[in-house]
Amino acid sequence: MRLANRVALITGGGSGIGRAMALAFVREGARVVIAGRRKDRLEKAAHQAGPNCLPVQADTGKAQDIARLVKTAHEHFGNIHVLVNNAALLLAGTAESHTEEEWDQTFNVNVRGVWLLSRAVLPHMRAAGGGSIVNIASILSLVGARNRVAYSTSKGAVLAMTRAMALDHAPEKIRVNCICPGIVDTEMVAQFTPDENARRIREALHPVGRLGQPEDIAYLAVFLASDESAWVTGAAFPIDGGYTAQ
Repeated sequence: MRLANRVALITGGGSGIGRAMALAFVREGARVVIAGRRKDRLEKAAHQAGPNCLPVQADTGKAQDIARLVKTAHEHFGNIHVLVNNAALLLAGTAESHTEEEWDQTFNVNVRGVWLLSRAVLPHMRAAGGGSIVNIASILSLVGARNRVAYSTSKGAVLAMTRAMALDHAPEKIRVNCICPGIVDTEMVAQFTPDENARRIREALHPVGRLGQPEDIAYLAVFLASDESAWVTGAAFPIDGGYTAQ
C-alpha cells in the first residue's frame, strides 16, 4: 500500500493513461478523484476502481471548473497530496496549417490548465505538509516530430513549468516531476493509427517493438507519487520503449 492515507487528483481520468493511473493508485491505497469532460467514461472508470474513486466532471481548461473540482475533492476526501496533470489535447498541424483557434485550444488545455490546477492545489499540499505533482508531458517535450507543432510546443512548456515549479516549491516539500511517454496505445493515439499498417509503422519507431500500454505509465506515476521518490524533483522521465535513445 505505497499510497496509503493519500488523496490524489488525476485529470483525464476517464480513459487511457488517466484511468490506468486511477486504478493503480487505488490498488496502492490512495483515495482518488478523477476528472474529465465525459461523465459516462468517468463513472465507468470509477466503478472499475471501487468506492475510493470519485468521478467529477470538469473541463480543466476552465478556471471555474478547476475551482469546483478542487473544492469537491477537498470536501470529499480532505487535503490533496498528489496531483497528476494528465488531461491533454493533440491536434495535428504545422506552423502554417494550424489555426489560431487550434493553437489557443491546445495551450488552454495542455499548459494553462496545468498551471491553474497546480496553483489551486498547492495550498492543500502545504496544509498536508508536502505533496507530489506529476505532469504528463511527452517525448515531444524532448525531441521534434513532423506535423505536431502546437502539441510539441505545449508539451515543451509543460517540461519547463515542471522544472521551474520544482525549484519554487522544493523548500515546502512539494515535489514536481514530469513523465514523457512515447506512443501509448490509447484513444488519442488511435486516431493516428487507422489501420494495421499505420500501427506497425508506429510500433517500429520503438526499439522494443511495441506501443506503450497505459499501465506502463501508471507504474511510474505510482513511484513518483510515493515516498520512494522522496529525493526526486524537477526530473523528466522518458518512458518510450527506447524511442529517444536512437
